Amino acid sequence: MTTPLGRPAVRQAWAAARMVLVMTVLLGLAYPLAMTGFAQAAFPGRADGALIERDGEVVGSSLLGQGFDGRPEYFQSRPSAAGEGYDPLASSASNLGPENAELLAAVEERRDAAAALDGTDPSEVAPDALLASASGLDPHISPLYAEQQVARVAEVRGLDEQQVRELVAEHTDGRALGFLGEPGVNVLMLNLALDASGGRAD
Repeated sequence: MTTPLGRPAVRQAWAAARMVLVMTVLLGLAYPLAMTGFAQAAFPGRADGALIERDGEVVGSSLLGQGFDGRPEYFQSRPSAAGEGYDPLASSASNLGPENAELLAAVEERRDAAAALDGTDPSEVAPDALLASASGLDPHISPLYAEQQVARVAEVRGLDEQQVRELVAEHTDGRALGFLGEPGVNVLMLNLALDASGGRAD
């Protein structure tokens, strides 16, 4: 025998199940498909990851940083704490506090390495050469860090420093909307331009 309270409970459960089904279709299928279609139509390059090709081979993305360690002919990116470095599947900062001994040691190690590589006084090394970005995937460095590297890149490639500075200026992005954030230099795009203008570095 069904109690008076049984039927309302069944009706509520059935209504809840139907709502879950409807919302799953709307928000789990229809909405993502609509946004994907909009992105493909309005921003096809960025929607596909802003992949950069050279000679028919994908060499990176203009939206993601990558390392150029051991390649003095290239501008160096800022450090990365994402996975083993620049891993888009493990985007994160180190989450180490400002007084953490491991972080302080890493900063000093990076300072010494950058100063030695660029012939810069350790006290004048750009801040973004010392600390990773919050995502670990920042494709940009500051104009200050780029300027720190100009003389070294020009010397290794046998280019005039002014020519290298002009390339840096061409690949410097301004503030978002003209007032948000700070200008940044896209490292991958700059390095590809260097290869195109000064002979490909092997």
